[in-house]
Amino acid sequence: MVAFQASQVRFADLPRAVPDVSVVMPVYNAAATLDATVASVLAQGGCRFELIAIDDGSSDDSLARLLSIAARDSRIHVVGRNNRGASSARNLGAELARAPLVAFIDADDLWAPQKLARHVLAHAQVPAAVASYGRIGFLAPEAADLAGAHAYSALLPHTPGLTDVLRENPVATASNLVVRRAAFLTAGGFDETLSHAEDQDLVARLIARGGVIEGVDAVLTGYRLSRQGLSRDLPAMYAGWRTVAERYLSHDARRPLEALYCRYLARRMLRAGGSPLAALGYVRAGLRLDAASFLADRRRGLATIFAVMAGMAMPVGMRLRVFA
Repeated sequence: MVAFQASQVRFADLPRAVPDVSVVMPVYNAAATLDATVASVLAQGGCRFELIAIDDGSSDDSLARLLSIAARDSRIHVVGRNNRGASSARNLGAELARAPLVAFIDADDLWAPQKLARHVLAHAQVPAAVASYGRIGFLAPEAADLAGAHAYSALLPHTPGLTDVLRENPVATASNLVVRRAAFLTAGGFDETLSHAEDQDLVARLIARGGVIEGVDAVLTGYRLSRQGLSRDLPAMYAGWRTVAERYLSHDARRPLEALYCRYLARRMLRAGGSPLAALGYVRAGLRLDAASFLADRRRGLATIFAVMAGMAMPVGMRLRVFA
């Protein structure tokens, strides 16, 4: 990893007890959601943790807010630096981490109060696991907690394999991932050349190296969905997925998985109340790539097509209620 000089650092005085988990939070112009996200981390019970917040060159008052909060809680450590991107910020946080486990949270997401304790327990029960993930509640931008979720991710009934991660990534976001620090550093951390799918790439790399990913069957992470950002984010996610998939699979092997990923993107568009026409584009792309794979799970395949077609006649609020 690339070493660099932090412009501002606020770390609590040593000595400090070694925590069970180091929480790493990249921050960039997140003043609107930062307080709620930090509060959800500080509400964690049942384990010792530290929060390492990396302000990645914010132009708003994010860094000032972080320093103010950290002055009142010795578990919070703040680094301010020039903008290098979220993956680079996460990698720096993992380098600074002192705990054997590292959890990541983005500055606009939320955690359930038992999030860290459940992951610590999972790793204690399965020492061979290099990482763990839970279930996600998908939140509207204005949601105050996970009770406001209108859709939920599923936990795989088995340990995720490479094709699971490349098909419909069950981890879904870095905020849902806890990883053993030693395994993270050995694998090289997040790929800093990727601006999307970097979490998917990391999990795929850990599995390709023989790592076991353990699932925690509880809704522990709240992921904020923004309808305004979908038109930009989903195409970028798709491009990132292709970059990652090309690293592991041949062209012929990618086609059925790409069809399923298109189905995933269509469902994600609907979950967030986005454009049904844009969702239809992903449905058409998936069917062109491999219709048999797209429809192999009839419930998800046909339901996605129905949801897209029916959604065109519904207002956003109704789509969110019906198709969550």
